[in-house]
Amino acid sequence: MRTNVKPFRVIMALLSLATCATAQTLTTLVNFNGSDGANPQAGLVVSGGTLYGTTYAGGSSNAGTVFAISTNGGGISNVYSFTGGNDGRGPQAGLVLSGNMLYGTTELGGAGYGTVFAVNTNGGGFTNIYSFNGGGDGADPEAGLLLMSNTLFGTTFIGGRSGEGSVFRVNTDGTAFTNIYSFSGADGSNLEAGLVLSGNTLYGTAYGGGSSGDGTVFRVNTDGSSFSNVYSFTGGNDGAYPEAGLVLSGGTLYGTASGGGSFDNGTVFSVNTNGGGFHSCLFDYTDGANPQAGLLLFGNTLYGTTTNGGENGWGAIFQVGTNLSSIINLYAFSDGSDGASPEAGLALAGSTLYGTTQADDPYGQGTVFALNVPGLAPTLNIALSGSHVTLSWSNAAFTLQSATNVAGVYTNVANATSPYTNAITGTQQFFRLQEH
Repeated sequence: MRTNVKPFRVIMALLSLATCATAQTLTTLVNFNGSDGANPQAGLVVSGGTLYGTTYAGGSSNAGTVFAISTNGGGISNVYSFTGGNDGRGPQAGLVLSGNMLYGTTELGGAGYGTVFAVNTNGGGFTNIYSFNGGGDGADPEAGLLLMSNTLFGTTFIGGRSGEGSVFRVNTDGTAFTNIYSFSGADGSNLEAGLVLSGNTLYGTAYGGGSSGDGTVFRVNTDGSSFSNVYSFTGGNDGAYPEAGLVLSGGTLYGTASGGGSFDNGTVFSVNTNGGGFHSCLFDYTDGANPQAGLLLFGNTLYGTTTNGGENGWGAIFQVGTNLSSIINLYAFSDGSDGASPEAGLALAGSTLYGTTQADDPYGQGTVFALNVPGLAPTLNIALSGSHVTLSWSNAAFTLQSATNVAGVYTNVANATSPYTNAITGTQQFFRLQEH
């Protein structure tokens, strides 16, 4: 019997030919018209071939919506329209998907100061998990949620014991609401972004406060203990006023600051979780300006959006290496049917980036877009260990396929998820990845 180690080298070349696109193209999947939603300020979550998101306004009561749309641009469907009453008003943040349940926040409504909600992907089972009362519990949640087991973690823009914002947790069934931490200004204020978790430690950003009043990066344990400021922005070349959440890779946090830097265009920054090793990369307006959204990390490259700047002045999609050497403009919005002023981050499926803009022409209600980026196709990695090889890949939108000869026919490997272990004895096999 022959091993399949040598054929792996062949299929790596085939993979790059099969999954790399020849051009970078932005496609507008929907131009919102108000009745189907308006002015999305949040990013998207991808499940199979479906994108889920929120709009801040529009819908049946002009109080915002939860929507679904196919990644291929099929018709948009209204999952839920907010009424502006007890269910909430103005969802400003993206969604968390667990099974068939979507979790999110509204900035207003409920008891008057915003809500945490849940709704099935089919639109049924809407639940107001928690209504903020504007006191010690917090008020005006503008950020999305983090789900760990059956507990949701989030932030509020104001409220808390000192009125400067808070970090909270609540069970998915609405029980055990707890204000984990209340900000007082010196430690940060006015949280607009969600959280990232490592072990039992939550990391996030505060828009204002800190030693210079220009915002902070902070950490706090999930039980509210051991709070500390990781970094306080100064408003110089390090940046100011971070409005977005963080990406954690190893011991490094990556994020954006909407101000500071050259001509107050904002920065992309990195900082170690212990507060050391701070670095920043400055926007020069032509490559984008004033990022309000977080970053997407793929390999050694970060992808994001800016609300302003780019060659047309209406915002941009950009990439930058994790070494923060230079920012590359991938697309500049024109305020036409392609949209304008994206305030949200990006989602990845296959070699395509998906996102939203909060304005556009002709309707002025925003868009959902798709941008094909050739370099985003995943690599199939192979490691030999004794009588087995382990195959791994970084993008769940691709399915592992195998064939007995290099020309195919290729079929899906049943139940194969990364990492996948395969014996090197038996019939020779060739492998490739196919976008599903």
